[in-house]
Order: sequence, then C-alpha cells, then structure tokens
Amino acid sequence: MSATKQLIRVGHSPDPDDAFMFYALAKDKIDTGDLEFTHELVDIETLNQRAFSGELELTAVSLHAYAHLQDKYMLCTCGASMGDGYGPMVVAKSEMSLAEVGTKTIAVPGKLTSAYLSLRLCLGTDFNYVLVPFDEIIPAVVAGEYQGQAIDAGLIIHEGQLTYGEQDLKLIVDLGVWWQEETGLPLPLGANAVRKDLGDETIAEVQRLLRESIDYGLAHREPALEYALQYGRDLDNQKADKFVGMYVNDWTQDFGPRGRQAVAEFLKRGHEAGVLPQLVQPEFVGD
Repeated sequence: MSATKQLIRVGHSPDPDDAFMFYALAKDKIDTGDLEFTHELVDIETLNQRAFSGELELTAVSLHAYAHLQDKYMLCTCGASMGDGYGPMVVAKSEMSLAEVGTKTIAVPGKLTSAYLSLRLCLGTDFNYVLVPFDEIIPAVVAGEYQGQAIDAGLIIHEGQLTYGEQDLKLIVDLGVWWQEETGLPLPLGANAVRKDLGDETIAEVQRLLRESIDYGLAHREPALEYALQYGRDLDNQKADKFVGMYVNDWTQDFGPRGRQAVAEFLKRGHEAGVLPQLVQPEFVGD
C-alpha cells in the first residue's frame, strides 16, 4: 500500500450476494483514488460481534446488530439486503404450526442476526435456540442434533433459502412473507455500515465507491456472477443468479424512503418486543 493511500478494511459475508456487490472493488475494476480497500470474508454473526470493537472501516452488519452499534457506525444508503416478500425461513423435517415452533429448539445463525429478531417478532415470545454456523444449520436439522444438542428446526439464511428442499425439509414460515403481510414493507436484513470516526469526506467517498461497485456488478452481471459463484455453496449458475437477484437489486442501490421506513419499523418493533434495549432511529450517510 502506498503511503498516500488510506486503508479501508471491508468485512462482508462469504456468500454470493455480498461477493457480487464487492466484485468491482475486490478485483480493482474501479478507481478508488486515495483509498485502498482490503477485504475480509467472514460470516455475518462474526462481523456483528467484531463491529463492537470498530476494527473495520466498512462492514456488513445485520440491522438487528446495528441497533447496538450506533455510537460507532452509520448506515450507508446503498449495500442493503432486503427481503421483498421473502427472507429467512424456518424449516424442519416435518410440518408443524407456528405455535409449535415456539415450543421447539431451533438452530439459529446468531443472536444478533436480523433473522433471529424477525423470528422473535413473529413468534411474539422467547424461544429455545442453539447457535449454529449458518452453513451447518441444514445438516443439523437433517441430523436432528448439533454437537450433542437436539435440533427440531432451523432458521436458515443465505443460499439455504434455495436449497433446503433438496434435503426434503419442510418450510414452516418464510419471515419475509410474514413481515410483508404484517407491515406491507420489505424485511430489512443486512446493511453496510461505515465507521463514524472516518470523517464526513471519507465517509462520503467510501459510500460513493460502494455504490459504484454495486452498479458495476449489475452492469457486468456475467463476470460478477462468475466471481460470486465461488461463494455459492451448492448453488448452480441458475440458482446463484436467482439468489443474487433476490438480494442485489434496486434496494441495494438505495434504501429509498420505503427501505428507510422498513428499517425504522423493524427497530421500533424490536424495542417494543423488549429485544432491543432502546429505541434506535437509524442514521444514514448524508442525513
């Protein structure tokens, strides 16, 4: 790294939609000027936990986790993962009612994930859970256990939403569908957050380059998909394309008024349910 460049450490999930979003930055397809980006690919719950120490200048975070991080980070207006009538899912080996789900032990990908908060809001009560890495949840449900702990159902995120049927698992609830029926809004899942102490000028430039990377991927879909596919566990090209389309789209280019409303509503309901300790008003770059 040259002495004149400012290092921006980026954290995002090793999944196709995030990889697609960051393709142009990761592969030096755009001019980053005085900034130099390095990339760390880590599962979202680990990124959520790491964000508390503020070590990454730009990081993917769950919007649930953001509610605890407002002192350190603000939300970029681009880079969102929104579930527009779809989202994290609860799956199990056999059919069960939503009421039954609340009595079961559920494998979850992290307590700070938006998936966890969504399920908590949907059930309206606490539930028994076991923390399981997101890419091990489907095998844990199939096996009925994880590291000796019984598992009755799993809360799946990322590409598992497209592949769970291959394991003969049953969909119990799609939380994106539930949220849309409940609120009429898309379900806000993930965002990119930039560290506040970078200063207004650098923050604005980081966001501009993130938006440029997203736009580049959408404009050069084939090579961006080819790059993203290496992170698509068990996804063929067609499913990878579908998955990227679900989570890299108009919402990703800009939250827009409805996206911002969805974030505020999600955080408000989290507070009303007693999951979030305080009512958080989301703060976006440029506000």
